[in-house]
Amino acid sequence: MREDKVFKAISDKNRRKIISLLRKRDMTAGEIADQFNISKPSVSEHLKILKNADLINSEKRGQYIIYFLNLTILQEIVTYFLQITAGDN
Repeated sequence: MREDKVFKAISDKNRRKIISLLRKRDMTAGEIADQFNISKPSVSEHLKILKNADLINSEKRGQYIIYFLNLTILQEIVTYFLQITAGDN
């Protein structure tokens, strides 16, 4: 179930911070890593988990890989929460 991957991905505060950063603008892995006090390989692992959950995507632009939010999956998750909280009214 895709929701399981999403919930696991957003359970970590560093990954939630990456999502918040990418909400403001697209960034390279280096730009993202500069916002953390953890190793670059750790940031790469967080990016991998977010990509695996389809929360973010990446695109090669010149010599850089740019990360950006996948707004479609975020909209699907919001819809999911609205459905499960709506009840049977």
